[in-house]
Amino acid sequence: MAKDQLNFSGSHDEDIVHRSVLKTRQASASSSFSLASDSSIDENRPEWFTKDTSVQFQKTPAEQDPAVGFVYTPRTLTILGAMLLGLVYVAMTPDIDDTSANVKIGLLAAIGSFCVFGMLQFRDSLLLRPHPALWRVVLSLGVVYQLFLVFLLFQNKHDARLYFKYLDPSLGVPLPEKSYGGACELTWDNFVSQVFDEFVVAHTLGWFCKALILRDYTFCWILSVMFEVMEYSLSHQLNNFDECWWDHWILDVLVCNWLGMYLGVKTCEYFEMKQYSWQGLAEIPTLKGKMRRTMAQFTPKSWTKFEWNSTKNFKSYCTVLFLLTMFLICELNAFYLKTLLWLPPAHPINIIRIFAYFMFGIPGVREAYQYFHDDNCKRIGPQAWLLIGSIATEVLIVFKFGQGEFPNPAPKEVIYFWTVFLTIITLFPIYKFFLLPRYQDKSKVKAKLQ
Repeated sequence: MAKDQLNFSGSHDEDIVHRSVLKTRQASASSSFSLASDSSIDENRPEWFTKDTSVQFQKTPAEQDPAVGFVYTPRTLTILGAMLLGLVYVAMTPDIDDTSANVKIGLLAAIGSFCVFGMLQFRDSLLLRPHPALWRVVLSLGVVYQLFLVFLLFQNKHDARLYFKYLDPSLGVPLPEKSYGGACELTWDNFVSQVFDEFVVAHTLGWFCKALILRDYTFCWILSVMFEVMEYSLSHQLNNFDECWWDHWILDVLVCNWLGMYLGVKTCEYFEMKQYSWQGLAEIPTLKGKMRRTMAQFTPKSWTKFEWNSTKNFKSYCTVLFLLTMFLICELNAFYLKTLLWLPPAHPINIIRIFAYFMFGIPGVREAYQYFHDDNCKRIGPQAWLLIGSIATEVLIVFKFGQGEFPNPAPKEVIYFWTVFLTIITLFPIYKFFLLPRYQDKSKVKAKLQ
């Protein structure tokens, strides 16, 4: 299956340089001094993908489809001029006599200016649709979020809560205690009260999105079960995790999570089986066909099926274990941050964070998969790098702000379970990838000698 990858030139001058360098390389291909890596460059990959970080050589989308060339043609100076005109307008307008409003608008304008710069100047990810510029903006927002997390890390807990109160005056107050394990009788009234909780919809949509990101049914099931195990293990710290057994395994795992996973995996299967034949708008004769092609721009140009192969070799096992841990930590961070920063579950800040991680995760996991499974990929992509950094920084914030917030010790059964579980996942790869192969090799040698 083809990979959804793209390299996007920055300007017409760069295109000229690209072609010039390409001719030079082609002329020297027969020379003994030609680099071996030159022959392995895939011209559809962004420049960070290969060990040779020189520019790539290919037709730009504007050259492939001139009818929509204006969408793909770099307009760096035009956009810079438009942005500066907007700032001139702001500078000439009368001042707003409201410090709070000025600060908020100024921050949004600063973030917008940075995203414009990132859209024009940042490197491409492996994703093409709907446009490379979108994923550069996502990378820009990821940088902004990481900078915000670093800033938050250097504050104390009290000031951090006040900052959010500054954004929304309704914040900055302790959250009401809410437990789901008080009425565990499997009655109709109790079941209905849980079904209409906001977390039910969040579970279903969340697992639909995770299935689109991970593209693997087994991986999603393992992650779903493990998160319920984490809820059991941490219910002594967070009341939200104190749920009835049927809420854990029936409502969450078998209903909400399964439904979201099923729809997500079916969507992935559709894209895997889809025949991708892209035409330029100029080649489509009818208006209906042009409209259909325009809507198809928001679907993948091609689709790569993820095959994680956790038991194939030691590297794949560690990769799956690492990604599983990162996903679990990312989800747990949401609950700990809202508890420590006093953010209600349905507040827009929490919703924005979840949506942001969905957008970060699409290119981030795609780049991580390529890095771990493709020997030609010599460095991890920027989206994956930033995704890991953001999750890790959130963990540091939770650790810092959580000092003294969770005095209840972990139950003994939780400690025993995790001791056994960690022992198993440590001993399994030693047996599977080191001891078993040696035993099989010795058995083969003995069989040959006999």
